[in-house]
Amino acid sequence: MPASMQGPLQPGVYRFKLGGFEIATILDSKSVREGVHPLYGANASAGEVEALARANNIDPARLEHPNVPTLVNTGKELVLFDTGNGALPREYEQLKTRMPAGNLIARLAELGHKPEDIDVIVTTHGHPDHIGGLTEGGQPVFKNARYVFGATEYDFWQKNEGVREARKFNRELFVKICTPLADRATFIKPGDQVAAGITAVDAFGHSPGLMAFHIESDGKRFMITADTFTHFVMGVQRPDWFFDMDDDKDKAVATRKRILDMLATDRLMVASFHMPFPSLGWIDRAQGGYRWVPHSYQLNL
Repeated sequence: MPASMQGPLQPGVYRFKLGGFEIATILDSKSVREGVHPLYGANASAGEVEALARANNIDPARLEHPNVPTLVNTGKELVLFDTGNGALPREYEQLKTRMPAGNLIARLAELGHKPEDIDVIVTTHGHPDHIGGLTEGGQPVFKNARYVFGATEYDFWQKNEGVREARKFNRELFVKICTPLADRATFIKPGDQVAAGITAVDAFGHSPGLMAFHIESDGKRFMITADTFTHFVMGVQRPDWFFDMDDDKDKAVATRKRILDMLATDRLMVASFHMPFPSLGWIDRAQGGYRWVPHSYQLNL
């Protein structure tokens, strides 16, 4: 009797040790987007973008877009960076066709944690796939957590000055979800510490106040880059190409180049929110630019 087909199966959590810390990346959700151009490379030709995709064995017509929060256990606190989509696609009709519901809570359970175990939630920036899991039905999901927002990012959404048309609904979501959490929040700037060993880094551009984070424990170093670059080929090999969802495209390009150079120079391992799961790797210099080198077994040893 023939065996029945079971469908694709992919792991949803990956945990490793970094000095005295434990770090886990969590596959909250993923979507498939149609076409790499002009989503990437609107300032380049469709032919150039499609040629780069084919050179890297990527279908130019479709690309996978995962959402991957990171959990850092310092031994004293559980610090969660971003919360994925959450229930937003169930709560807002206009999001149902754009994004899948998040699986963060189920994935946390695989790691042995409940929502009430989370001590700190750091929001790298205010886009829906990063704030969606903060609340459900208007109530906080992580009832015992304190919250950390970048001051520049929070002020941008609150003041509603210069929000581009494509982000108007995003602004409504941010105010509805994040404003009620302000009395339990800390507002930080680049250089500030979230906890011992966790320091904010300026990554402004993709959003007005996007933060990356440098992690260090017992001499081991690591970076959470959030949406500094959003595709392992398009955002790394061609950092000068525009990404449609960058709010300040010229600034985002400058930030990508600066952070890619830092990562390559310092040989820092990276967790990046939209890279192929487990979303861990390094940035190498290659052919006058950069390339993403995915983690294989290095963290297992």
